[in-house]
Amino acid sequence: MKAIGIFVLKLAAFALVYLGWQVTADWRFSPGAGAAVMWGAIALMPVVAGAARWLLDRKPTPERAAWLIVPVHCLELLLLGCALIAALPLVQAHPWVRVWFPTPLSLFLMEVFGIVAFLVVVNLAVRGLGLPFAAVLSRKLATDWLYKRCRNPMGLMTLLFFLATALWLRSLHAAVWVLCWVAPGWISFVRIFEERELEIRFEAPYRAYKARTPFFL
Repeated sequence: MKAIGIFVLKLAAFALVYLGWQVTADWRFSPGAGAAVMWGAIALMPVVAGAARWLLDRKPTPERAAWLIVPVHCLELLLLGCALIAALPLVQAHPWVRVWFPTPLSLFLMEVFGIVAFLVVVNLAVRGLGLPFAAVLSRKLATDWLYKRCRNPMGLMTLLFFLATALWLRSLHAAVWVLCWVAPGWISFVRIFEERELEIRFEAPYRAYKARTPFFL
């Protein structure tokens, strides 16, 4: 019954994420409204993480973590996706300064980081028996392969992909947004909520892994 409840919750949550992305993509934002979504959605990520952490710490059990992971991850995914959708036309129209960077190199970097991100998904599926963004909750702690020297390879590769995309767009606006806004928002979410729920679900093995493995590099 618990598994059915979580499955229904996943379907509803991912449907809402898709709907939110679709509405954002179809909306014709003014520059001011686009900037509000682009910057404001990311600013909400630590707020969501903090509220979820508070709920988790009130009853720090694996069962509570399993129920919270789905809505929290989907809400963070909704915020990040809406921010990216609003940002793309805005940073192209208002780049601040055109950054010169070889287009073939930026495309190559996007491809490399995208491939490595895919390999991280494979790594998590094979060694952790799970998938990112609460699609399938990991049943084991993945600590080897790409997770051996970095405990957040998916986050690292995603942020590097975003930065390579900013270089491809030749937009200083995009690069600053990724480095100074998206990266801190993403990292705060992981540190505030995700690491805590992993600690609750995997206990001492995760604490040992966290102690010996750097966050990114």
